[in-house]
Amino acid sequence: MQRSDYIITVKHVSKYFGDKAVLDDINLFVRKGEFVTILGPSGCGKTTLLRLIAGFQTATTGEITISGEDITQTPPHKRPVNTVFQKYALFPHLNVFNNIAFGLKLKKLPKQLIEKKVKHALKMVGMTDYEDRDVDSLSGGQQQRVAIARAIVNEPEVLLLDEPLAALDLKMRKDMQMELKEMHKSLGITFVYVTHDQEEALTLSDTIVVMSEGRIQQIGSPIDIYNEPINSFVADFIGESNILNGFMIKDKLVSFAGHEFECVDEGFGENMPVDVVIRPEDIYIFEPSDAAMFTGTVVSSIFKGVHYEMTVTTSNGYEFLVQDYHHFDVGQEVGLLVKPFDIHVMKKERLCNSYEGKLLDPTHVEFLGMSFECKEVASIEPGSPVVVEINFSDVILHDNQEDGMLTGEVKFILYKGNHYHLTVFTDWDEDIFVDTNDVWDNGDRVGITISPESIHIISIFPKES
Repeated sequence: MQRSDYIITVKHVSKYFGDKAVLDDINLFVRKGEFVTILGPSGCGKTTLLRLIAGFQTATTGEITISGEDITQTPPHKRPVNTVFQKYALFPHLNVFNNIAFGLKLKKLPKQLIEKKVKHALKMVGMTDYEDRDVDSLSGGQQQRVAIARAIVNEPEVLLLDEPLAALDLKMRKDMQMELKEMHKSLGITFVYVTHDQEEALTLSDTIVVMSEGRIQQIGSPIDIYNEPINSFVADFIGESNILNGFMIKDKLVSFAGHEFECVDEGFGENMPVDVVIRPEDIYIFEPSDAAMFTGTVVSSIFKGVHYEMTVTTSNGYEFLVQDYHHFDVGQEVGLLVKPFDIHVMKKERLCNSYEGKLLDPTHVEFLGMSFECKEVASIEPGSPVVVEINFSDVILHDNQEDGMLTGEVKFILYKGNHYHLTVFTDWDEDIFVDTNDVWDNGDRVGITISPESIHIISIFPKES
């Protein structure tokens, strides 16, 4: 694609508040006329990124351009963008017409031209007969339309929308999603939209940017993001997923949940640990028969309006979420089948916990900001830099923080079919990853223990043979 086709470029942008990186080396390229949605959980940095494009905050490092012009340090009122906020920020003392005309009057445009532009904007948002209405008399959806009209009346090159539907009830939100999609099509300008709602992102977008912890995880079309997630975070965050540990035996053959399966994935190597994703709607469920890859028992069944959502525990102890139009009762024995093209294989992000450290003496190593006892290491000189590796299952968590060597907070929980994979943010600002059968909640404060036998020391400078 030609450089000129990008209306917005964000290059190597980071944003720090004190020592904390809220955005970490963001690179994003938005095409003219595109509907781009920045999607992620609370605190992932999506609103900060939008505010940097809008000019309400300034990047610590990096460059932002709009239409080829560097606007990194340009104040908001001089940027060719307008922003629609979650709280619409309408002026309660002005009627609909004057709310929309406010920016045009500041520019001292002729009265006749202002009237023409406002009426055109009202027509675009379907509120032609509302110019004399008091904004406080409008519904939430109508106020949202007025906020959009006020933004588009200035004919911006880019419209930025910060969770604009979050305050609406479910039905109105669905209706407004369709109206926004139509508005985008008729206006022909670039939309950059921020939301934490996965369904909203899938419904509205040409392109979705998935963010987590200040970094972009994946950029792609809604279909690509849903069907080909790049890692377990994206797979878990976008819709429902069954995510399991697996081994790629060879091309087009993968093992997980105690069985081998044909698949369509290639290029992972042989006998390589992988993550396997299967969407609940891609699992066939039926009365037990010879066609079943698994047999199991239905342990829960919920009617979701269009389909039933059932949890099935297999005979070898794995749990699968299944969505199907057919209902199976709790306690009923069933068979499950997955077809090769419905098995999605992903490269594992990590195989164990790994940290840079320093060997203090033959039985003590420093990492994560403190000293740990370890198995005796005679082959490495004390004071040498080392790599410390710990298996996920060897990290022990405690309810009582005082029982741990370290303390931290559970911040991401991923169910892997027969155990939980947790991300714990330690108080030394490092993540530690834990496999456990215990149930924890996001935000739980925990103590963390690692036994000396579980700490594996690797020399950064192995001896020459």
